[in-house]
Amino acid sequence: MPTFPRFLTTLLLVAWLAAPLMTRAAKPDAVQQAHTFTKRITRTVRADYLLFLPKGYGQKATKKWPLILFLHGSGERGSDLWLVAKHGPPKIVADKPDFPFIVVSPQCPAGQTWSDDILLALLDEVTTKYAVDKTRVYLTGLSMGGYGTWSLGIAHPERFAAIAPVCGGGDPVKILLAEGKQAEALKTLPVWAFHGAKDPVVNVSESERMAAALRQFGDADVKLTIYPDAQHDCWTVTYDNPKLYEWFLAHQRKSVKHGLRDR
Repeated sequence: MPTFPRFLTTLLLVAWLAAPLMTRAAKPDAVQQAHTFTKRITRTVRADYLLFLPKGYGQKATKKWPLILFLHGSGERGSDLWLVAKHGPPKIVADKPDFPFIVVSPQCPAGQTWSDDILLALLDEVTTKYAVDKTRVYLTGLSMGGYGTWSLGIAHPERFAAIAPVCGGGDPVKILLAEGKQAEALKTLPVWAFHGAKDPVVNVSESERMAAALRQFGDADVKLTIYPDAQHDCWTVTYDNPKLYEWFLAHQRKSVKHGLRDR
């Protein structure tokens, strides 16, 4: 009986074992079937919020006002709406009735984090109901609200003239994978982020990597202010700085034929 060299026997065995695998790779799996699931779902959302209308609002029927959407931190969650006025723009307007923005400050329920869908629905409601200049809508928030600002601003950059996340962070992959109109709007989204270098709650690297991802993606209008001695509370100095609001008003987002760009 003829004998084969050992290496030939091994090669034949490997080829015999591989043949079924190659066949299965070339054809649909006999034990699985492809299906498509399609179903329309709806849900009701709710948001409690503080609303500030600036002095002079409503005196001229044709006047449109810039708007700031402010997202608070985790400590202001719950059902006591006035906790929202503890920090940021809703705190500032208590003493500044001539603050030149409509300010919308929603409250996140206890045990939850910011939802892009709910915030967008609220923004739609407010911009329809009030005299809002839709080309001058600004987004900012602190800590958990800083995360919410990064999330909403990246997902829907076409809705905002500028965003200012404070001591927050986000997912840079969502920037790098953006396509189409979202990508075009992201590349023209003005961003001014703020963080304390000694923040023990949210490391400063969270803001650094988000800013770096945007720059890598092609957004040339990104700046990051790091306070060298600040810890987590870098929002007080940030929101008390008039330059932030001047920077907001220096930016406007307008629709153009092939998408949304800053002018």
